[in-house]
Amino acid sequence: MTASTQEPESTRKPHILFLFSDTGGGHRAAAESIIEALQLEFGDALTTEMVDFLLDYAPPPYNRLPEFYPDFVRIPELWGVGFLISDGRRQARIMTSTMWPIVRRAARRLVREHPNDLLVCVHALGTSFLLRALGSKRPPFITVVTDMVSTHALWFDQRADLTLVPTEMARQRALEFNMSPDKVIVVGQPVSERCSTPAGDRQTLRQKFGWTLDKATILLVGGGEGMGPLEETAIAIDESGLDVNLVIVAGRNIKLKADLEVRTWDNPTYIYGFTKDMPDFMRASDVLVTKAGPGTIAEALIASLPIILYSKLPGQEDGNVRFVESVGAGVWAPEPLQVVRTLTRWICRPNERLNVVENCRQAARPDASRRIARILGEQLGLPTKG
Repeated sequence: MTASTQEPESTRKPHILFLFSDTGGGHRAAAESIIEALQLEFGDALTTEMVDFLLDYAPPPYNRLPEFYPDFVRIPELWGVGFLISDGRRQARIMTSTMWPIVRRAARRLVREHPNDLLVCVHALGTSFLLRALGSKRPPFITVVTDMVSTHALWFDQRADLTLVPTEMARQRALEFNMSPDKVIVVGQPVSERCSTPAGDRQTLRQKFGWTLDKATILLVGGGEGMGPLEETAIAIDESGLDVNLVIVAGRNIKLKADLEVRTWDNPTYIYGFTKDMPDFMRASDVLVTKAGPGTIAEALIASLPIILYSKLPGQEDGNVRFVESVGAGVWAPEPLQVVRTLTRWICRPNERLNVVENCRQAARPDASRRIARILGEQLGLPTKG
């Protein structure tokens, strides 16, 4: 639903436009989580809309970036080089100036076709181009940064009314790009309400999913696209002699899921594709083995689930590893043998794992989506429900 300039001002509800793109699962998930929180905080007092600005508006071949993204990230070295050479104030300025003549018409068409009272951008590529297309007479513009620490320069544009970041590390990086301190707010990583409201205790959830109840349960996740050495790591754990449940989430990687399903496993092993049950999977597990995606890390912290990071996108996710280690919420273990050693230590020394559990709890920001929703509501002058 779009805001209509035809409706009487007294009856028209304020309308928020969310700009995202499916280059990875985190941008869509962040927007959906904030919209969910807005509905919980304000009910039907406003309307919302999501637009994939790359897929729906970018000129070819840029409109195919969401399609090509899984292939890009399967070559992490190339991704890292691209990230590093494009990051920085000067590089960002050159990139936006060079691209503006190419995207100008599409960007202006987007803002013309989607009138709104507040624009929220959850993707680094959208911020500067859309601000330029909007011009000076525009509604408030808020950037919600979805990278945890290693935030690309394209996230930060001084014209934005507010920039909301997930960590203090990200805020410091924003200040390095000369962002106004009073316009950069640490709110946490937006996640769905389900992450903060568990559907049951660990045993109840394991029963619900049909998992063996009396074994340590290891949850292995490769992100929405099933990235990283997920299969090799799972096999190494299975062949290690550890007596565990293995819960493997292959995401949208259909071939990986099929390969895992034909293997004969020594331990009870449960294999899933893309799932909406991740919050409950985390609550039912004892350890998470995952790539260093910011959304997954944020959800694990809320679930008080110790984290073993086995893969990362160079450049973009380097800071996520530093963050997890700095708060004592987990370890970096890029080799399958390192993963096995960490699991063995945590299983044999339960008190050490419990210390990590407590560190996760302290680092969590379960109210991030609600905080963001309230900030957006303030921009529109809306009172919260109740």
